[in-house]
Amino acid sequence: MSSSRRGKRRSTGDALAMVFLCLLSVVFIFPFYWVITGGFKDQRLTIQLPPQWFPVKPTLSNYVRLFDNSAGVWLLNSVFTSLTAMLLVCGVSVPAGYVLAKKRFHGRSMIFAMFVAAMALPKQVILVPLVRLVSSWGFHNTLAAVILPAVGWPFGIFLIKQFSQTIPGEILEAAKIDGCSELRTLMHIVVPMVKPGIGALAIFTFINTWNDYFMQLIMLNSRSRLTLPLGVATMQQEFATNYGVLMAGATLAALPILIVFFVFQQYFTQGITMGSVKG
Repeated sequence: MSSSRRGKRRSTGDALAMVFLCLLSVVFIFPFYWVITGGFKDQRLTIQLPPQWFPVKPTLSNYVRLFDNSAGVWLLNSVFTSLTAMLLVCGVSVPAGYVLAKKRFHGRSMIFAMFVAAMALPKQVILVPLVRLVSSWGFHNTLAAVILPAVGWPFGIFLIKQFSQTIPGEILEAAKIDGCSELRTLMHIVVPMVKPGIGALAIFTFINTWNDYFMQLIMLNSRSRLTLPLGVATMQQEFATNYGVLMAGATLAALPILIVFFVFQQYFTQGITMGSVKG
């Protein structure tokens, strides 16, 4: 087969693959488009048939009604819990993952095996003892009841351990010879070298805490303590649902996640790429 025919066949295959990927992108993006535009429609237009594909007369009434129902407080609660959990998880996972990867001590393999086993446990299994423990500390129906159970996330320790394993031992030995303390080694050598993993972990933790509807539903009761996903869900009534308000709430709930993703996008991409080739 001549090289020109092979090149023509390859270009045709690339074009078909591009068309398929574009169609697939439309399928994935369309629900987001429908939710975002639905937040600017009246209730009547959100359920009419045939559907109105684009809001001809956009309105902000859904967002006004949403914020009349304490959506601002719910949004602040969600941002506070997700950001605090993200910082605490990264702060705990980095030293724990580094120690499990680079320090030699008795029981290290058993501790790591326990973390791996904990990753396989569904949250429903530990929910009852977790609620009783949080209640005994006096944190039930507070934002701490959502934040504290996330600290020490087994997946975070597992992820950072995998990244820390690739740090050359010679660099750590050189730092030790130069008189670098363990804390300075961690802050000035380990953290910069596992930065992509920390970025990926930050995004995973933020999204996981933000979308942890089940834990928030069990731990929070007061209307002023609700998070945004939980608060929006309470606006859904049994016999009358305002889909415009729900779509506005869903758009507002997705906005911080998109911001965090774009802020950490570089580290997230590097983390996923590097994590896929590290053992």
